[in-house]
Amino acid sequence: MNISVIGTGYVGLVVGACFAETGNTVCCVDIDRKKIARLKQGDVPIYEPGLDSLVERNQKEGRLSFTTDLPDAITAAEVVIIAVGTPPGEDVGRHMTRETVVVTKSTVPVGSSARIAKAVASEAKFPFHICSNPEFLKEGAAVEDFMRPDRVILGVESSHARRVMTELYAPFVRTGKPILLMDVASAEMTKYAANGMLATRISFMNEIANLCDKLGANVDFVRKGIGSDSRIGQSFLFPGPGYGGSCFPKDVKALVKMARESGIKLDVLAAVESANQRQKRVLLEKLRCALDDKLGGRRVALWGLAFKAGTDDMREAPSLTLIESLLEEGVSIAAHDPAAMGHARVLLGNRIDFAETNYEALVGADALVVVTDWNEYRHPDFERVKRTLRQPVIVDGRNLYDVEKMRELGVRYYSIGRPSA
Repeated sequence: MNISVIGTGYVGLVVGACFAETGNTVCCVDIDRKKIARLKQGDVPIYEPGLDSLVERNQKEGRLSFTTDLPDAITAAEVVIIAVGTPPGEDVGRHMTRETVVVTKSTVPVGSSARIAKAVASEAKFPFHICSNPEFLKEGAAVEDFMRPDRVILGVESSHARRVMTELYAPFVRTGKPILLMDVASAEMTKYAANGMLATRISFMNEIANLCDKLGANVDFVRKGIGSDSRIGQSFLFPGPGYGGSCFPKDVKALVKMARESGIKLDVLAAVESANQRQKRVLLEKLRCALDDKLGGRRVALWGLAFKAGTDDMREAPSLTLIESLLEEGVSIAAHDPAAMGHARVLLGNRIDFAETNYEALVGADALVVVTDWNEYRHPDFERVKRTLRQPVIVDGRNLYDVEKMRELGVRYYSIGRPSA
């Protein structure tokens, strides 16, 4: 099929590259000329494992192209996928030259597809069909998620859209994963509900971990105990410094707002948001305890800046809350991250120091705080860590290390919901 993807952000670029990989002809369009110029050179502007090779291969084989010419991209398309926050509905309608399926891929408020349909209809001279096809891509595993989805959600209300979209997704569900067909509004709501549920699990487990800290219980045992219940499962039960990124914070707020405007109270999700904001201060309080409430004039090493491992995304990252709090307390900071240093330099400038390696960040530091669970932080040389730090203090926001091992090594170790060493 001929596909046009409007927007080359995180979602649009992954979608375009993956559809090209299955033999479709895909044109990705964006108003950012610099970004398009980079993509034409094979320079992928976001960090996502496997995406750069996918873009390079499909460009080379002629299935994937990039342009700033929106009318030209739409003219050739059988399917137009909108992956931007502000849908250009009128432009889509104005430049269609055949019967077209118009797909909303970005997470948009319920009712947005109907508004897009109205905008397209105001200019369209050919039949078109609206489809809501929400994405469920985990940053750091987006290519794998798209190529092997748990399910595909299609909000369609015409047989033409149903046929075209099921044919388009057929290569991705050959293992038997379902394509779930529903009305458009339900598809839009499904994305919000999914992210709301996952955010709820995270905040629930964080609060249980905080209670474990107070009562002397070990959250590792509690997590395994409740996760073995088939009704609950093991996913998203790992405590941490709070969720971040582009989806969970935005979507939880949006759900609460949509409910309020509809005269409905979503007390659970409102509490989830409040709990997450509190959780982002947990590492500061643990660090304060570890350093005997004397933070002013100290130096702290941070391992991890991105909101999670596998991405360079720092939107709503817990590291930013911690950094701002530490700077207010008069703490100097040296930070390392395998992927997010570029974004961090733009956001933070010279307010903190950036280390080329994780061990370099330790030099002269009074404590190490692990914020993001990158693989290279999971099994460090602890003797080297102890030698380099001014004192053997580790605050572990991801519970990466064994409490007993830290005790044996003589490390003053603080994690979340587990006994301190």
